[in-house]
Amino acid sequence: VQLQASGGGLVQAGGSLRLSCAASGIIFRIYNMAWYRQTPGNARELVAGITSSGNTNYADSVQGRFTISRNNAERTVNLQINNLIPEDTAVYICNGRLGKYDHWGQGTLVTVSS
Repeated sequence: VQLQASGGGLVQAGGSLRLSCAASGIIFRIYNMAWYRQTPGNARELVAGITSSGNTNYADSVQGRFTISRNNAERTVNLQINNLIPEDTAVYICNGRLGKYDHWGQGTLVTVSS
């Protein structure tokens, strides 16, 4: 199983990024997918999730600024991040979950400068 995240980078506050996670080795369309983020010394924080049927949920801190989407044909889950703030600086990690099966990618670094 591979969850390969991409799209991170250095951006100024107020800017935007689009993160993408490409999945292989799983039946992607039946998995619930999510993006987490983590900063040094802190636990992973759920940012946004999307179920196999397309229902979405967001952390309060990103509601209205982040949008999660999935493309089952391309086996990707994307995270559109708008109006970035320095507090969004973190490694963003892709997750796929189905019952007891829980898969994690390595993440992509997002750095927001003020």
